[in-house]
Amino acid sequence: MQNLLEIMARLRDRNNGCPWDLEQTFESILPHTIEEAYEVADAIRRGEMSELRDELGDLLFQIVFYAQLAAEEGAFDFDDVVSGISDKMVRRHPHVFGAERVADVAEQSEAWENHKAAERRSRSAGAQLSEMDGVALALPALIRAEKLQKRAAKVGFDWPSVAGPMAKIREEIAEIEAELDAQHELAGLREEMGDLLFSCVNLARHLGVDAESALYRANAKFERRFRALEEHLKHRGVTVSGVAGDQLDEIWESVKTEVGHR
Repeated sequence: MQNLLEIMARLRDRNNGCPWDLEQTFESILPHTIEEAYEVADAIRRGEMSELRDELGDLLFQIVFYAQLAAEEGAFDFDDVVSGISDKMVRRHPHVFGAERVADVAEQSEAWENHKAAERRSRSAGAQLSEMDGVALALPALIRAEKLQKRAAKVGFDWPSVAGPMAKIREEIAEIEAELDAQHELAGLREEMGDLLFSCVNLARHLGVDAESALYRANAKFERRFRALEEHLKHRGVTVSGVAGDQLDEIWESVKTEVGHR
């Protein structure tokens, strides 16, 4: 770890460092950090452990980079980052490092959220708090929707059963149909589509399904099937755009059967 920190310091050396690294700021490397996090997730989902090792290294380097920039500004350094997360983990796990006890995962998850809420109240210094505080705007929309819903559910603002979100989805679809019939502007359709997607996340949450992972798998399944469709048509000497709609639907259903859930 010390070697990596020294490498980072050399890269940022004003006299002999790397020109690219010297130009970087917190804002400029942020897109790279997000990309590295997604590459970690991709390696995990594909079960590629050697790739995961490399991607975790890339992600760690992003953290080291931020710490170096902060140290140069006199804000904090890497040791502060490590001390902060170490203290937080001990503080949020009193059932491991203290005298508290939890019966199961559900009880531990509730205790975790309670500790986080207490920390938010402590940081607020008496200011008015909202249950929505601290849900990062930069999160992917599906993940953020689920987090907002969980925060609301924690204080009792939730459907009592899966029937609620199911009915809400039907309601939102009807509202989209009404917008289409009335030929309203795109803004109205965009709002209703947002409501529908939010309701779908709510349904997934009630079913115990992670919406982001579910959509990831749906994307992958569609891509596999579409590639199989292209390959099927290639053997016929045609492309997707060269097949009539009705015939294309028939071939698509046949390909879906062949490919299945692979």
